[in-house]
Amino acid sequence: MKIAVVGAGIAGLSCAYRLAQAGQDVTLYEAGDYFGGHSHTVDVTLDGVTHGVDTGFLVFNHATYPNLVQLFDELGVEAADSDMSFSVKMPLGGASDARVLEWAGANLDTVFAQRSNLLRPAFLRMLRDILRFNRQASALATASVPAPALSLGEFLDLHGYGDEFRHWYLLPMAACIWSCPARQMLAFPLATFIRFCHNHGLLQVSDRPQWRTVRGGSRVYVKKLLAGIPQQRLACPVLAVRRQAHGGARMVELQTAAGVEHVDHVVLACHSDQSLALLGDIRDDERAVLEAVRYQPNRAVLHTDASCLPQRRRAWSAWNYQGRPAAHGEAPQVCVHYLLNQLQPLPFSTPVIVSLNPLDEPAPASIIDEFSYAHPVFDGAAIAAQARLAGFQGAQHTWFAGAWTGYGFHEDGLKSGLAVAEALNSMAAAELGHAA
Repeated sequence: MKIAVVGAGIAGLSCAYRLAQAGQDVTLYEAGDYFGGHSHTVDVTLDGVTHGVDTGFLVFNHATYPNLVQLFDELGVEAADSDMSFSVKMPLGGASDARVLEWAGANLDTVFAQRSNLLRPAFLRMLRDILRFNRQASALATASVPAPALSLGEFLDLHGYGDEFRHWYLLPMAACIWSCPARQMLAFPLATFIRFCHNHGLLQVSDRPQWRTVRGGSRVYVKKLLAGIPQQRLACPVLAVRRQAHGGARMVELQTAAGVEHVDHVVLACHSDQSLALLGDIRDDERAVLEAVRYQPNRAVLHTDASCLPQRRRAWSAWNYQGRPAAHGEAPQVCVHYLLNQLQPLPFSTPVIVSLNPLDEPAPASIIDEFSYAHPVFDGAAIAAQARLAGFQGAQHTWFAGAWTGYGFHEDGLKSGLAVAEALNSMAAAELGHAA
């Protein structure tokens, strides 16, 4: 069985790897200049030492990434404990007002890193609302009946959650998780949000899962997967896909920069909008689903300018959300600073930071590199569309995989890639048995 896998993120890599293991004639196509997608490790030289740092995928845990853990065990990938602390830096006044709210959630000392918050009634109201939301959301997540068919914003309005809770905690946290503007999270389906938070231990103060990171960077596992995929095409974009018979032999036509190829099946392991653009003879049901799951670009800057972090060093966290003055309106994109020294075991004393959509540009001399990533936008239409994917998965010898089919994370991309590989391998085995 001749198969083309388009896209070499975690979905495409895992799918091609499993297909190759089963003896399929599979070729992996990647339009970019590196394999891995959001698994992107780059070398940094600081303090006289060169070491790899991750700029996209960073962490996983045993509780909610079971397929990834199993794959890493199979590949012999080593991991180290990571820190998933979270801070918020939020201007309190207008553009000319220097007052800033800062807090972090690691412990009581960091919650009140800004000691004046002990006497700030609005801050104490936020803390009470956090505890109330955790109780209420936990009850909904474990109830025998589905959560109400509301958006997150509608739920917050219905139950009277305060602005401080929304803008100083819940929306910044959610925006960092899904790499989207904070206000956009208000349209997120309540049931999906609560289920995710419950599964990831975000509704409890203690006993949260231990997060882990790959020793040596995510490129370690990418290289191990690539070693099991003999046919790879790097910097070879697929320009168009058409499903048509060619004498009954090959059902799918791929137009690439190198020419035209014909395969039995194609796996579109790329973003939904990219798949939409590739399909020249797209079906109505495919279009409806792919159009419903939108993507948004995010700019990532790798640098060493610590001025973007909270002013109080005790509040420095692994994830550091930065808001902007209310007078400016909400930023069109989320701004979060990942302090890699706390996320990965790095040999540097200098802070190494990935800033997603920085509100203030890092000092030019501190910038190491810059990247562009895209993340799926989840709203009611997107969640509903995901459920319809199964209706045409594999139709016209075309398969879809990617993190957009789940919550948008590494485990989701992997799970979808493995599922497609399993279906194709089973199909090949059945055809072989029938021929025998």
